[in-house]
This record gives sequence, structure tokens and C-alpha cells, in this order.
Amino acid sequence: MLERFFSLTTRATLSTRWLGITKIPMLFFTRPSIVELTDEKIVVKIPLRRRTKNHLGSMYIGALVVGAEVAAGLMAWRRIDESGVPINLLFKDIHGDFLRRPDADVFFTCTEGKEIDRLVEKAAETGERQEMPLNIIVTVPSTAGDDPVARFTMTLTIKKK
Repeated sequence: MLERFFSLTTRATLSTRWLGITKIPMLFFTRPSIVELTDEKIVVKIPLRRRTKNHLGSMYIGALVVGAEVAAGLMAWRRIDESGVPINLLFKDIHGDFLRRPDADVFFTCTEGKEIDRLVEKAAETGERQEMPLNIIVTVPSTAGDDPVARFTMTLTIKKK
């Protein structure tokens, strides 16, 4: 029913915000929006606002980590939901490289949808824990164009319930 009234990105944004209201308040606090969502790619935006700024006026590291987690996590969550198999997902670790200060709205891009599909299929078939590092590129198009301001690698771990 909602498909008739809202685009895929709007539905994904509303789902993320609902998750923020009901389970993970930090998601609601940072107000992420889904800008693009395909089978291979997701782009998440977190606005630079008073709540997401640090004392230097750039995005706070905690808000950056939230954006990276939403980009990687929503891509995996969507694949798991589509599979119909009950699978738990978590992030085992995170590595971040901060290249320059993000001084405007920040965009987080993950392009590993096909690899996540294969990981979900393997977890569903074997029932064993599966892990995979996911790469998230962070950009600030309004001030830095397509040049990354940060890069994250987060290890996704999933297991059939």
C-alpha cells in the first residue's frame, strides 16, 4: 500500500526514523535520510546541524559513525528482509580514516549490495556465522565535490537465528 504513495527512498528513510524512535534513539537524533537506494548502492545523508556538529563546526565523529552504520546496515537489513530467512546482523569492528573536516551535509555511500546478497545466501544455506568487511565512502559534495572526507570499513557479521 505504501508503495503507491511513497518512493523507495522515502519508505527507507521513514523506516530508519521509525527504528530510531522505537529502538535506536541515535538514529532519530541524527536524522539520516536515504538519498539513493538500488540493489548495488545506498547513499545516506546526515545534515550538519547543531546536534551533529562538534566544537569546531564540523561533523562530530559520533554522527559520522552513525552515518556509516546506517549506510552499511540498511543495505544488509534490506537484503536479509528480502530473503525471508531470520538472520541477525551486527557489526564486529570498525576502522575509520578521517581525511578532512566535513563542514556541511555529509553523504555516506556503500556499493557492495551484490556481495551482501551472496553473504546472506551463504548464511541462510549454512546456518553458520558469516563475516564481510564493508567499505563506506564519506563525501561532502557542497564543499569537497566527490573527494572523500573519510573512509570507513565495518565488518558485518550475520548468522541465521
